[in-house]
Amino acid sequence: MLKPHDKGHDQTIVKRGGGKHAHDEHGGAWKVAFADFCLALSCLFLVLWLMASRNTESLQQILTEADGAKTDQGKGVMPEQVGGPRGSLIERFPMPRTGNSEAPGAQLASGEAAPVVTPPAKIKYDSPNDLQALSKALTQMSADFGLTSNLETVITPYGLRVMLHDTDHQGMFVRGSAVPTDKFRALLRKMGPLFARMENQMLIVGHTDSLQYADTSYSAFSNWTLSSNRAMSARAQLLAGSMNPDSVLQVVGMADRAPLDAKRADAGVNRRIELLILTTGQAKTIAAMFGMPNNKNALTEEIDTALPDNSVLQKLRERLLPQADKQVHPR
Repeated sequence: MLKPHDKGHDQTIVKRGGGKHAHDEHGGAWKVAFADFCLALSCLFLVLWLMASRNTESLQQILTEADGAKTDQGKGVMPEQVGGPRGSLIERFPMPRTGNSEAPGAQLASGEAAPVVTPPAKIKYDSPNDLQALSKALTQMSADFGLTSNLETVITPYGLRVMLHDTDHQGMFVRGSAVPTDKFRALLRKMGPLFARMENQMLIVGHTDSLQYADTSYSAFSNWTLSSNRAMSARAQLLAGSMNPDSVLQVVGMADRAPLDAKRADAGVNRRIELLILTTGQAKTIAAMFGMPNNKNALTEEIDTALPDNSVLQKLRERLLPQADKQVHPR
């Protein structure tokens, strides 16, 4: 039996909750933001790793000679910018070959005989007209790369003297290092095929300005080391452009001993690479200076001396005897 005050009332169910919190409106948005932050941080680490790899590659190019041997370059070498080769960091593996396809008469995959490739004939630049034609070709190459002001050529009795020097607006190398700039690297590699067709040999000479390094000790990095490294770097780029290694007779570093502008210590024309394309006779003369003498005369045991050619001695006597007679019997 219901009580009077219970009449007309239904059963009421009260459900109590924990209430609404302030962070319920955000939901999982903080997770997305945190994931974006981690992705950006990973990208930053990847960029830094790539930059470190490029810097290591540039330093290896400085420390490695053209023949692959590493040398001690002294102290305090730090390029101002990265000038290493461009391209992917993914290693490329050579494709497998089936037989020697480069040999004359080799069989192709289809069974046909490969065409025999005849190497181009060598060109000898000995006369002034030949050297002038070579000078025009090199001048046109420098103009194609926007380096007309950086190249000068002079025809000498020894051959063609090619001077690739700095200007106020364009340098050949990164300052203080042997890393060539992009334009200079491209120009040297473009010269490679031209020199590959010539029979002449050349001298590669590196020059610097007169500014000295802070560390002047004997074992420190100096202009002597820099000029030698730059000459070797130029040789490496020419070889990369398919020049024959036998075309180089000598690689020399002269530091600041032969300036073109002696009045300015930091003149751009003093920082240069010279390519002296030698005539055939001059190349043989220089090679004979450092080669084994042919005509020897023993003085004592284990000591000998080289005798000059008799015809050369006779010509020298004929030139000197009349002058001696004039001095003994003056008129």
